Amino acid sequence: MNVLKTYKIYIGGQFPRTESGRSYLLKDANGNPIANVCQSSKKDIRNAVQAARKAFGSWSERSAFNRGQILYRIAEMLEGRKTQFIEELTLQGQGLVSAKHEIELCIDRIVYYAGWCDKYQQLLSSVNPVNSSHFNFSMAEPTGVVGILADQDTSLLGLVSQLMPVIAGGNTVVLIASEALPLCSISFAEVLETSDLPAGVVNILTGSASELLPTLAEHMDVNAIFLSNVGKEMEKSTQISAVDNLKRVIVKNDDWTQENAQGISYISSFQEIKTTWHPIEQIGGATNSY
Repeated sequence: MNVLKTYKIYIGGQFPRTESGRSYLLKDANGNPIANVCQSSKKDIRNAVQAARKAFGSWSERSAFNRGQILYRIAEMLEGRKTQFIEELTLQGQGLVSAKHEIELCIDRIVYYAGWCDKYQQLLSSVNPVNSSHFNFSMAEPTGVVGILADQDTSLLGLVSQLMPVIAGGNTVVLIASEALPLCSISFAEVLETSDLPAGVVNILTGSASELLPTLAEHMDVNAIFLSNVGKEMEKSTQISAVDNLKRVIVKNDDWTQENAQGISYISSFQEIKTTWHPIEQIGGATNSY
């Protein structure tokens, strides 16, 4: 008798079963059963948002250098489990050469954003000239809790490409994985759990995007939504759902295999610019300009 693995969801650093008790059967290209996958509910969304909000304070206050270390550790752990991820990609119908290439791209992309952790502030922040006796500067701060609908057409590359810039910038995440290709998402949660990433920084749910996304977009404690390669109808309905607390909705229709599908713009999309004014003492005949 072949006992299929049940892939659980990932909330607050733990792997619970869904509150709904539901699951769906995932099959390979030949129609053979591969695994049971949890079908998350609205209650799971609420639990995940609560965990992400709880983790936000400590994660956003960590030094940029420390966040970079943790992201690099994620890349190291993924490197050590390449064989497993390649196998899961091929189980879901991807060719062996393509699967190997996708995992290499994922590792490279994580390292890329690990390198940005202690650099983006230098490009997004500034000291501003003002015509008064003040010292005026602007700096980037993380938006908060970000809801991500992972690219539904890729199992891991889209997920990694969307997730890494968001957490590199100090945000926490509730992520809805690909409904049709979910295996690598929960295996990736196991990588996160063994990479010194604090509990609650990333929360990963599996299930129906059409069922879960409206609840995530409407949630008043979510500050932004990140969509990838969705249809115009889903994009519009998400923007309508998000309007109550004026959360931004970022849509990227990118080919994640391309080198230009990465960069500081993916970090800055989930940053707020805070400008601070400090009064300064005038000395002697100094003018008001600074």
